[in-house]
Amino acid sequence: MEYKSPSLAVDGIMIKDNQILLIKRKNDPYKDKWAIPGGFVEYGERTEEAVLREIKEETGLEAKIGHLVGVYSDPKRDPRKHVVSIAYLLKDIIGTEKGGDDAKEARWWDINKLPELAFDHHYIISDALKIYYNQK
Repeated sequence: MEYKSPSLAVDGIMIKDNQILLIKRKNDPYKDKWAIPGGFVEYGERTEEAVLREIKEETGLEAKIGHLVGVYSDPKRDPRKHVVSIAYLLKDIIGTEKGGDDAKEARWWDINKLPELAFDHHYIISDALKIYYNQK
């Protein structure tokens, strides 16, 4: 009997001046849709390391972990397979954003004027905003 297990991913939410950083996806699923930067955790890697690596690869930015936003585990959240994502709110953002790796583009969006988002990222952003504005 084959044993199946979910894949593990991370998402990094960066907010400043009522704006959130999103990337335009280069590949399917959701090619050309906007998303929170993130990706899969590599074998032997901690999720905290993975999110900072993915942020650097996809946006060119460096940051520190601020808060755990949540764990998102709906088996249907990714059309490819069952993917569980751990989302972090990041802080102390350094650098100039630019698309890289799996991202065509990286740009800041007004939190009140977000584009259509990939995956379940509207839920993750909603949870992150509650944490962000409650810590101020």
